[in-house]
Amino acid sequence: MSDGEAPRPPLPPFSAQTAVQKVRMAEDAWNTRDAERVARAYSMNSEWRNRSEFLSGRAAIVAFLIRKWSKELDYRLIKDLWTYRDNRIAVRFAYEWHDDAGNWFRSYGNENWEFDEHGFMQRRIASINDLPITEGQRKFRWPAGPRPLSHPGLADLGL
Repeated sequence: MSDGEAPRPPLPPFSAQTAVQKVRMAEDAWNTRDAERVARAYSMNSEWRNRSEFLSGRAAIVAFLIRKWSKELDYRLIKDLWTYRDNRIAVRFAYEWHDDAGNWFRSYGNENWEFDEHGFMQRRIASINDLPITEGQRKFRWPAGPRPLSHPGLADLGL
């Protein structure tokens, strides 16, 4: 466990239902843009590759997320389960954001996740591409925070 913390269910090995649950929990946490809250889902020594950046440990994750969300303003994210097996989950995702000049982007990507036996993510490998969009092309328009349950997912939005 991560320094005596309680396990983070659902725990591996994942079923279809628990993998979907884990993905939605991650999406909801990331949509808070609370770096400390998000980082608690990762093991203390979690290893990340995010684009071309390599991170190790929660402190580095928190610093990365603070830096990310100071640049990626009005961030809104949707994650969809791609596949799962044992202690691994693969997701595809898209998020929308704008920079401080008001330029909008939709970022698309895939993540591979590996969990320890206590439900903490010990490895995250993310590949991400950014597409400039206009404000009128935005599809993620819910208020700040978790995506409403009634909001369509990626497939429903044609993404």
